[in-house]
Amino acid sequence: MGFLDKLRGELVDIVEWLDHTRDTLVWRFPRYHNQIKNGAQLIVRPGQVAVFVHRGELADVFEPGHYELRTDNLPILSTLQGWKHGFDSPFKSEVYFVNTRQVTDLKWGTPNPIMLRDPEFGPIRLRAFGTYALKAADPRALLKELVGTDASFDTDEIHEFIRSVINTAFADVIGESKIAALDLASKYQEFSELLRKSAVERIDDEFGFDIPQLYIVNISLPEAVEKALDTRTSMGVIGDMGRFQQYQMGQAMTAAAENPAGGGAAEGMGLGMGFAMAGRMMDGSNMAGGQAPGGQMPGGMPPPPPGGIWHIAANGAVQGQCAMAQIPAMIAQGKIAPDTMVWSAGMGSWMAAGQVPQLASFFNAAPPPPPPAK
Repeated sequence: MGFLDKLRGELVDIVEWLDHTRDTLVWRFPRYHNQIKNGAQLIVRPGQVAVFVHRGELADVFEPGHYELRTDNLPILSTLQGWKHGFDSPFKSEVYFVNTRQVTDLKWGTPNPIMLRDPEFGPIRLRAFGTYALKAADPRALLKELVGTDASFDTDEIHEFIRSVINTAFADVIGESKIAALDLASKYQEFSELLRKSAVERIDDEFGFDIPQLYIVNISLPEAVEKALDTRTSMGVIGDMGRFQQYQMGQAMTAAAENPAGGGAAEGMGLGMGFAMAGRMMDGSNMAGGQAPGGQMPGGMPPPPPGGIWHIAANGAVQGQCAMAQIPAMIAQGKIAPDTMVWSAGMGSWMAAGQVPQLASFFNAAPPPPPPAK
């Protein structure tokens, strides 16, 4: 390599930035020890700004365009360098390209729930998340406050800080609104703009950033509260809970009857559901018109079929219990008389054994013939 080629390699004649990323905000032109020669070409593409820095001092700023670097378009740098009548020799200066396009699809969210006093529910906790766009609004402030001497600066280095600012602004905006949590969904657009303006006020002047777009995607309550609200909504949709339960029982009985493979278990389940449904129907009738004396339904209707276990009382105290198959023997032994009080599952109250339809026939039955003589 000849001397002229070597010298030419040490002089920079084109200064430009071809950005292949989507999140780089600032990039320093890699001059290293090379010098920018007189008349070098500066290319600033749309969405970029070029800032010259000389010995730590901010100098000239170039908007998008194609420039030939001379004294007349480097007035600040000329003053810092002491050029009075132009320059003929190469000069050293750092050139920073600042991305002024919007960096979109950045996400924010509350890391912890925000405590609020809701006018309807009282103290509650809210979470929120959404998206925002970031843009460099003041390149000088950005270089001075954040970039410093870094060769590049991207959104990851400022993202957590911006998220913290948005979260703080969100707590203030929601707290000052005093709107019920159930009405927040209709205010997303309004709150998004209020939140954007509040966040911009906190970062624009000091750090040189703008947030041109910010959206609230969701504001949510704790999972337990959401489940309680779902239950409350379901009860409101169902309406009469008693009638709904009767409908559910009827559906289950139909399904059990249509399932012959269920065998005795299915029959027992259907019988039990029938008892339960009858009991509910009886309770509803009692509430409507009162229960007739002796455990009978109004109009002389018998109580629902009792269960298989009978409880026996005497002298105001429960004496014991027995199965249905034991009743005839206990009547024959005199342990149960027509006036003995009995009760079984499905009966509304204690009744005399002689008044229970299922037991009355045992008292009127003729005795069996005596055994033959030996």
